[in-house]
Amino acid sequence: MAEPIENLDVVIIGAGPSGVVAAMLLWQKGYRIRVLERQHFPRFSIGESLLPQCMVYLEEAGLADVVNNAGFRLKNGAAFGWGERYTWFNFEEKFTQGPGTTFQVERATFDKLLADEAIRNGVDIRFGQTITAYEQTETGSRVTARADDGSVTQLDCRFVLDASGFGRVLPSLLDLETPSNFPVRQALFTHVLDGIDGEALDRDKILITVHPKERDIWYWLIPLTDKKCSTGVIISQEKLDLRKGENPKELLLELIAEAPEYQKLFANAEWPMEVKQYGGSSRNVKQLATDRYALLGNAGEFLDPIFSSGITIAMRSASTAVATLTRQLEGETVDWHKDYDLPLRQGVDTFRVFVEAWYEGLFQDIIFFDQRGSSVRDMISSILAGYAWDMENPFVADPVRRMNTLAKFCRAEGV
Repeated sequence: MAEPIENLDVVIIGAGPSGVVAAMLLWQKGYRIRVLERQHFPRFSIGESLLPQCMVYLEEAGLADVVNNAGFRLKNGAAFGWGERYTWFNFEEKFTQGPGTTFQVERATFDKLLADEAIRNGVDIRFGQTITAYEQTETGSRVTARADDGSVTQLDCRFVLDASGFGRVLPSLLDLETPSNFPVRQALFTHVLDGIDGEALDRDKILITVHPKERDIWYWLIPLTDKKCSTGVIISQEKLDLRKGENPKELLLELIAEAPEYQKLFANAEWPMEVKQYGGSSRNVKQLATDRYALLGNAGEFLDPIFSSGITIAMRSASTAVATLTRQLEGETVDWHKDYDLPLRQGVDTFRVFVEAWYEGLFQDIIFFDQRGSSVRDMISSILAGYAWDMENPFVADPVRRMNTLAKFCRAEGV
């Protein structure tokens, strides 16, 4: 086995968005870092719809220009459909100051773009590296990685950032996993050459469609180009078991057929890509950080894909963790629970209230209610745009009461 390398400040596990943002922020500060990524890029990943809040962290990390110039599909809002009902939010009309537009991205291209830009700037990223062990040392941590060719490297460092996403490396190695309070749901998804008429779809917005009879089932349509989109459905395992399809594609087409207004959009579609299935995405952990490591993004907690919050939370976690870590590396004693865990969870908990309200039908009642005041609409638009940490927004400061009060009013008036 190779001798430990003892000259690193930080090892980052994973070269997805949170790992690369963290790497760039640390590189800008002059720290000695290495990023270890299990896969080779480009590689397929779901989660193609960014939120405008992401642009703040891309700018902070010096990655905004390369993303802005990459030719990705503009995203300026979110639209919702339920039978013949339709409503939408323009993210430029929001309560919180900040970017109001972002992009719909193919993650294989997007993630490689960020990683390539980091490498171009001098960040050390190694692909094909599987983390096999982690242990604490007197001065920090030791990470063991096995390369694709079988060679093994041990890295001694002062700190580890786990940005491994659904790979959840440290939660697995350190037994940090805890059950999520969200029920197990299945996702069926693919990319489609959609053939949608230009007037039938606002391609600058993600479209979320509610099942006409079972409101806890919903579909997404993310325009990626003028001809291609990402589409999929989220459904509980119990309800999926009631469908007749024998494989993911049959199940997806069967569920799309149950929503006639949504099915019309795909009248001329071609389905060249395999339909994939993923289940049980909601995750939680016992703790997000200690003075030896921190979990970023989906490695720590993932709620639900309904509001496309995953990458936003991941980038926010990278920014917050690096700010805290910098203080520690400079010799300050920091409280990771107070300085990282609690501030990050503030926004995560805001998203959680919205997710729970969605599946309870409360949020659906609100957005499909025609007579909402513009100020409330702007507050909600801010959350949907990713600004879930703005305590000036009443739906962040007191989300449960605000959501319940507004939903009660809308239900009393009739949706």
